[in-house]
Amino acid sequence: MNPPKLCLIEDDAIMGESLCDRFALEGFAFDWHQDGGSALRSIGRETYAAIISDVRLPDVSGDDLFRELLARRTSLPPFLFITAYGSIDRAVEALKLGAADYITKPFDIEQLIAKTRRMIGASTPERGTEEAGVLGVSPPMRRVEEMLPRIAGHAQTVLLTGESGVGKELVARLLHAHASGGRTSAPFTAVNCGAVPETLLESELFGYERGAFTGAMRTRKGLFEQAEGGTLFLDEIGDMPLVMQVKLLRAIQERQIVRVGGERSLPVSIRLICATNKDLKGLVERGGFREDLYYRINVIHLRIPPLRERSEDILWLARVFLHERQAAGPPKRLSPTAESVLLRHDWPGNARELKHCIERACILARGPSLEPWDLFDTDFAAGAQSANDAGSLSAYLRSCEREFILHALEDHEWRVTETAESLGISRKNLWEKMRKLGIQIPHH
Repeated sequence: MNPPKLCLIEDDAIMGESLCDRFALEGFAFDWHQDGGSALRSIGRETYAAIISDVRLPDVSGDDLFRELLARRTSLPPFLFITAYGSIDRAVEALKLGAADYITKPFDIEQLIAKTRRMIGASTPERGTEEAGVLGVSPPMRRVEEMLPRIAGHAQTVLLTGESGVGKELVARLLHAHASGGRTSAPFTAVNCGAVPETLLESELFGYERGAFTGAMRTRKGLFEQAEGGTLFLDEIGDMPLVMQVKLLRAIQERQIVRVGGERSLPVSIRLICATNKDLKGLVERGGFREDLYYRINVIHLRIPPLRERSEDILWLARVFLHERQAAGPPKRLSPTAESVLLRHDWPGNARELKHCIERACILARGPSLEPWDLFDTDFAAGAQSANDAGSLSAYLRSCEREFILHALEDHEWRVTETAESLGISRKNLWEKMRKLGIQIPHH
């Protein structure tokens, strides 16, 4: 069976290349046109499952192109517009004439892919039922882990987003391991862009020649060169100064760098993984992040959800951290009361906070069993213990109900009405249960 074929009409080379890379990874066939004229000629000859067009094109506007196709009485596939904020009214007018949807810049490519799949009725690949081996047991983390081998075989640039402490570097290292095929010689180099002073960041990334500045007594390779044949991980890319963003964009586009104080361009062959806990789309809108760089690094975007959105991973991770601690002392285990307390905590520091919590408990615990007062401060633990002692069955049933509803929401891709129908309860009843159980719909 032939894959669905898309018609992309986009004159911006950076965005067009990024979208085509993602379409290929998602299994779509596609034609990319950089002007309306060539697209008009192709649409008459080819059969497309959907057409995705920018509103602003060099020769004709996307909405005028849509009207031209309607005037030809051509049988059109679903039509989606990419529009800047100032052109939304034109996209809306096209919707009134029969276009399927629109998306505003700067957009998340995940959102565009989801809209495209809905338009053509294509389902996402079925996810496996096996337990994840490294990242977690929750459906979101299993899906991330299942995607990594496929991404490693195709994508040279990946963006990881998520709150601080969710494990973005772990995902990056796992992706690197898949890409390197087990070769331990392939380097993985990492830098926190927010931790390096602006004046030093260029030389840190690109290196410098001898005599380039005071103190440059010898030539030094930067991180791009150190990562040759492997992976460069740029953590907290959202903190990178605008001046450096321009130089990074050039390096990514050309896959070449110039050392500070140098004149020669040096080719580099690396996989680039960027990560941030910031809203890059919002930064673009506020002028704090370059739009062209955003689209260049956002070819493949993996969102790592916070721990509060994947409660199934809490005890699994706690046991992983306990196992890691065994080399430092006698084995420990979590008491039922401690497990209940861990499940009820909202973990603002995510997996990093949980790891520190387990390490603290292993140090403080006098016996083999970890109790709430070992995990947290005395006041919190005492209150949690008394609440648990007063209604341990109630707490257990609440935990089971929460996990059951979370699974149902995941299975129905967080569509509340469909989930409520599958559970045999009203939509209002489900919303009330979600509120009481602290379940929030994730924002993608």
